[in-house]
Amino acid sequence: MRSGTSLGRVRGLGSAREGAHHWWKHRLTAGSNLFLMVWLVVSIARQPSFDYVSMKMWLSNGWVALPMALLILSVFTHFRMGLQVVIEDYQHDEARVVSLVLLNAFTLGLGAIALFSILKIALGAAA
Repeated sequence: MRSGTSLGRVRGLGSAREGAHHWWKHRLTAGSNLFLMVWLVVSIARQPSFDYVSMKMWLSNGWVALPMALLILSVFTHFRMGLQVVIEDYQHDEARVVSLVLLNAFTLGLGAIALFSILKIALGAAA
């Protein structure tokens, strides 16, 4: 049995039946964030020096660039999903759609910049 009226479902006021999937995906990204952040802290702590050249050499290694890219994807996905829930819970007028579009554009833009930066260093492009 569906909750709400047909008009409510059209307006986005009814159940979209996506809650369990969203919850599970949010938990998966939280777990991957924890794992990858621990990797990042340990990996950086093991560095003999933190100067620009050393850190650039460290990030240019493929075994470092790949987990960094995965960390960026996981963190930005988790960030977007968490703020999406806040917007959906507390924004109840038409501005909700605008807020969700802006949130998606913001996270996509910053995530793309971060991934581009990692790839630029990892592939050895000149600064």
